[in-house]
Amino acid sequence: MADTMQFDLVSPERRLSSLQAREVQIPGSDGDMTAMAGHVPTITTLRPGVLRVVHSGGADEFVVSGGFAEITATNVSVLAEQALTRADLTAEVHDRLVAEAREAVAAAQAAGDSGRLDDASKFLADVTSLRA
Repeated sequence: MADTMQFDLVSPERRLSSLQAREVQIPGSDGDMTAMAGHVPTITTLRPGVLRVVHSGGADEFVVSGGFAEITATNVSVLAEQALTRADLTAEVHDRLVAEAREAVAAAQAAGDSGRLDDASKFLADVTSLRA
C-alpha cells in the first residue's frame, strides 16, 4: 500500500491545493478526523476550522468555513464553502474571522444550541491559534 494519497482542496473561487499527501487532518462536523492512504471510503461535512495537510515538503494549513470532504483509499477531495491559505491570513482577515467566530458563539449561546455552540467554539479556538 502506498503511503501517500492525492489531495485536492477547492473553493468556489479557486483551487487552493493539489498534491500527494501523507495525511489530511479534517475539521469534520462530527469531530476532527485524520485521513491517510488506505482510509475507508467516507463522506463528511466540514465544520468551520483548520484543515492541515502533511506532505513530503512539510505541512500546509488552510482555514475552511464549511463544505464537505470525500475520502477514499487513494484520495481526499475537499470542497469548501470558503477557504484560504495560512499565508492569506493577514492580520485584518484574522481579526475579521475571530470577530465572526465570537459572534457565532454568542448567537449559539443565546439560542441555546449546544451543537452550534460546540462548532463555533472549536472554530474560535482554531482561528485564534492561527495568529497572523
